[in-house]
Amino acid sequence: MIKNKDKKAASLHPRNLHQGSYDFTRLTAACPALNPFVTVNPKGQATINFSDPQAVLLLNQALLKCFYDVDFWQIPEGYLCPPIPGRADYIHYLADLLAETFNGEIPSGKKIKALDIGSGANCIYPIIGSQSYGWSFVGSDIDPLSVKTASLIVKSNAGLKDRIKLILQKNDQAIFSGIIKKQDKFVFSMCNPPFHASMDKALAGSTRKMNNLNKGKAAAVKLNFGGQENELCCAGGEIAFLKLMSSESKNYAGQVCWFSSLVSKSENIAPLKKLLAQLGAEQVKVIKMSQGQKVSRLIAWSFLTQEEQVHFISQ
Repeated sequence: MIKNKDKKAASLHPRNLHQGSYDFTRLTAACPALNPFVTVNPKGQATINFSDPQAVLLLNQALLKCFYDVDFWQIPEGYLCPPIPGRADYIHYLADLLAETFNGEIPSGKKIKALDIGSGANCIYPIIGSQSYGWSFVGSDIDPLSVKTASLIVKSNAGLKDRIKLILQKNDQAIFSGIIKKQDKFVFSMCNPPFHASMDKALAGSTRKMNNLNKGKAAAVKLNFGGQENELCCAGGEIAFLKLMSSESKNYAGQVCWFSSLVSKSENIAPLKKLLAQLGAEQVKVIKMSQGQKVSRLIAWSFLTQEEQVHFISQ
């Protein structure tokens, strides 16, 4: 068990290893290939061009090596290259959620089995969760290349081999069906859902971000941090995906202690809470996460009472 510390008002979760500015001296020592991409901004601070996919990829490789003992991490060109500090926050807030059942103690070790819906080629949540708390993960994805790439990452790192398993979701209209077997029990599920209804909308959102980074100057249209269509988009956008996930979760009410997902749009929270109440969820929690000026949130729900959860996790 790991003692759960009180939360403080900070940009990142108090247990997040990526507080403050990046230590590029340490990062370039771990990943020398990053060094040519490091520049000095007008304030005299070391940085990289976050609109350069190669620079971001190498930064991630350095962060994963320095903080999570991952020596090999590579993704196909054009696939989602996630910002690691923000991804780590989701893991740590989920740990806090589990601690509520254990009187402030975060359960650790392989007995805590988690399901990551849409792990992607990057496999980032299982990596951070397994290395931070020793949890074991099943990751699912509808893209064969993502599953193949994530499996290679796992096989290539000794610390991940016995903690992470990847599964191909063969039905692109299903989320849990075909992944959760009759004998399976997961302490939690997590998901970073496709936020957009189309690639046009994804590109528009990325263009706004790039123009902000360039202080309003016109910037080339690029996907921020990359991403394939199946990683970023689904018919009906985020709310349609999360309504499907909520409805399908009812079929696995006794096999998952906590279901959860990121929610990018605050206006989607109210209809989701209404739907979950209709489905008979015993508990619904909305947790705000703050990374600098960006505010994101996750929604978590359970069809178990807290007493039933204690029994579930202690089995």
